Amino acid sequence: MGRVGLVLGAGGVVGHAFHAGVLRALAETTGWDPRSAELVVGTSAGAHVAALLRGGFSAADIAARTAGDPVSAEGARILRRIGPNEPVPGPRSRSVGMASPGLLLRSVVRPWQAPRLGSLTAAALPRGRVSLDPFAARLRWLFESGWPEAALWLCAVRLRDGRRVVLGQPGAPATDVGTAVAASCAIPGWFAPAQIGGNWYIDGGVHSPTNLDAVAGLGLDLVVVSAPMSVARGVRRRSVDLPARRALRLRLADEAWRVRRQGTLVVAFQPTAADLEVMGLNSMNPRRRYPVVRRAYESALGRLGRPECRDRLAALGDDG
Repeated sequence: MGRVGLVLGAGGVVGHAFHAGVLRALAETTGWDPRSAELVVGTSAGAHVAALLRGGFSAADIAARTAGDPVSAEGARILRRIGPNEPVPGPRSRSVGMASPGLLLRSVVRPWQAPRLGSLTAAALPRGRVSLDPFAARLRWLFESGWPEAALWLCAVRLRDGRRVVLGQPGAPATDVGTAVAASCAIPGWFAPAQIGGNWYIDGGVHSPTNLDAVAGLGLDLVVVSAPMSVARGVRRRSVDLPARRALRLRLADEAWRVRRQGTLVVAFQPTAADLEVMGLNSMNPRRRYPVVRRAYESALGRLGRPECRDRLAALGDDG
């Protein structure tokens, strides 16, 4: 098998379930264990799934845990350390003021240095008030010995200047996996930013839903992408979120081009029309977990059954 990278994008509770279904289908169809990826890059919901993989959860157990089904004996041993899924707290009202007025002011004074629109929007939103500390603590129990040896990159945005920081990458600020995941998951206006090295960090999805371009130039042979916030090619349906999803598909295509021009094959799994019907409009709706895992699994199986996709991913099963 060649050098394989795995990129898991943002998408909230529903995106987490989408990842779970896709990874289970990949593992079952190709024999490839996503835990064996040379590099796993995660953003927001994808950061949590990436951490679970590096913490020892199999694709099957991530799918079972997400859907509320029994996990394997191996998965049960891990769960005893971090506990079951907990309800995601809703956003709290009465948050006032902007998260980073200084960033907005600097962007007006020096527009040529302004970060992406997503980062500016996050700076203008109220500072989130729901703490992710309990969530981070459970992941710290999973990584008591520190950052995993196998490469794990978690994408967040530094609030003071709106720039992406890839935690776990050489040269990035040192932190633990739990805090890094909390930073990557800190949805602006909802979850409180996470502090690392004297700076506050928010959801890496405000920079890019997948941050696929972070792997450009690494010499990987193949990168598998799961992109819950995008949309598969040719989807036509009446939905208020479709224009935004199409825009994010274009963002993903641009980032994939940057990776492919370095000689790396990119295979991306994006929601189909059938997936979107099940996913709904609220990415944080926990009631969608089970049906989305099943639907994403079935959609991925269908795609993996096509000769062109099977051929592109054939190397995954070489020594699976």
